[in-house]
Amino acid sequence: MNGVIVVDKSQGMTSFDVVRDVKKALGIKKVGHTGTLDPSATGVLPLCINEATKAVQFLTVADKEYRATMRLGITTDTQDMTGVVTGHSTVRLVRAEVEATAKLFVGSIMQKVPRYSACKYKGKPYYKWTREGVNIEPPVREVNIYDICVEDFSLPYVSLRISCSKGTYIRALCSDLGERLGCGACLSDLRRIRSGKFSEADALRLDHVDDTMRAAVIKEHLISLNDALDEFQAITVGRDVAEKIREGYQPEIEGLKIQYIPLIEKGSTVKIVTENNELIAIAKMLLSSDELPRMSEKEQAVKLMRVFNC
Repeated sequence: MNGVIVVDKSQGMTSFDVVRDVKKALGIKKVGHTGTLDPSATGVLPLCINEATKAVQFLTVADKEYRATMRLGITTDTQDMTGVVTGHSTVRLVRAEVEATAKLFVGSIMQKVPRYSACKYKGKPYYKWTREGVNIEPPVREVNIYDICVEDFSLPYVSLRISCSKGTYIRALCSDLGERLGCGACLSDLRRIRSGKFSEADALRLDHVDDTMRAAVIKEHLISLNDALDEFQAITVGRDVAEKIREGYQPEIEGLKIQYIPLIEKGSTVKIVTENNELIAIAKMLLSSDELPRMSEKEQAVKLMRVFNC
């Protein structure tokens, strides 16, 4: 069994807990998630099963969307309500002020990785260094905020809908927003409502499923790897070429049905599939599709990045 299952992670569970439960339900060892959610957060958590774990790197780059509740007037050491309170402030703001300030964060911004995060330094998460009392300055990274919308304004709480790039820390965003507002803030509640193409509508609440039924429910809702990677343009090959690719063959032009290849730029990531839409590999184009008819048939056309034995 290979593919992607989208879980609706419940509050209090770590992403590793969800992975462990799916491994146990299916009796397998190879399961990986495509982006950590904090234990206090809920929502969309895509899991890659068996051969699909080879595709994690292509799914983790996807944009994310969150619904977050920010508590104004309080700061904590963890930047959320689970931490120790480090500051109090009176909040005297109107909705328009929060909306205007939130819009200042839309675009490319620099964000410091939280000290309490799973991001690693020398192989160990920052939160472990911090809890051990080791003061290591976390890195600052560039992230993209595509949109911030104030959905509810009920002081001292403000609910936000945030669309952003991978690697964005919503806790840090709320903290920075509170600092800019002059009153401080921390994250009160967080739910991921979309991860790439996967949304709440795709997600399963496995904690509501009886242990004896979990394997059957997961199999019923399994998304094929080809469908999970449908944002990549496809190049179709014959069964003989597909078998050669699985044996390590780097496809030459003569092995591709170039008359059926769509317009693709050099350097693009593509997927190689059989005529039955069976995913064989993920590859990078070494030539544009326009160049293929003019080149020697022995010219290498793509560079394989991942090969699947589904």
